[in-house]
Amino acid sequence: MTNHWKDIKNADVVLVMGANPAENHPCGFKWALEARDERGAKIITVDPRYTRTSAVADHHLQIRPGSDIAVLGGMIHKILDEGLFHEEYVRLHTNASFMVVEGFGFENGLFAGFDQAQGAYDKTAWDYDLGSDGFVRRDLTLQHPRCVFQLMKTHYSRYTPDVVAQIAGCSAEQFLAMADIVCSTGTADRVGTIMYAVGWTMHTTGARSSARQRSSSSSSETSAGREGASTRSGVTPTCRARRTTPSSPGFFLAT
Repeated sequence: MTNHWKDIKNADVVLVMGANPAENHPCGFKWALEARDERGAKIITVDPRYTRTSAVADHHLQIRPGSDIAVLGGMIHKILDEGLFHEEYVRLHTNASFMVVEGFGFENGLFAGFDQAQGAYDKTAWDYDLGSDGFVRRDLTLQHPRCVFQLMKTHYSRYTPDVVAQIAGCSAEQFLAMADIVCSTGTADRVGTIMYAVGWTMHTTGARSSARQRSSSSSSETSAGREGASTRSGVTPTCRARRTTPSSPGFFLAT
């Protein structure tokens, strides 16, 4: 969690994926209902099932089991492609401006540095590019092709609405109707909360892929620490501090 449960009442949009808090975490979910009733917040559920949370949500998107990563990838693509993010926050308070070493890339499903014989990556191929002073080189314009922002934008460009629809089993129009609401928090006057649970974290790659995409989308859309802006698990009630690491290709996090 990044903010207290009670802070959900300050959200403008509450996205629920991989969770069913209305049934499993009713004491916490009451704050999402308060946000809806008191300030007109929209509650969105994305789930293979129509749950009790979906029954009280404003919008539900049914997807195939296991396709969460593609849906999140589509949202990240939309956010970056349409500029639906807080540019100043992303530029100053995430690693989006950090430069990555020459040669980093992603091709045929593999990042640079993969050793076929060892079946493992040489993660030095993912390192930040250091200047003569020992600090990471930065491009505050976010335009250099080797800055994290542009690498991430290129990586997620494959997740078009049609590709997401093909993977997730919904239509492109259904995906966009959901994404338009969620991504409406990409302005300075709106904030969003993401609620998730084991429907994300228990994927075979859940701890790495789903968590990183969640962090990337929330770091770009909303300023961490603002009232109503948070990501939270319904499983672990502890606050976790996340820090940026060079071994996170294609993702940017709040620093």
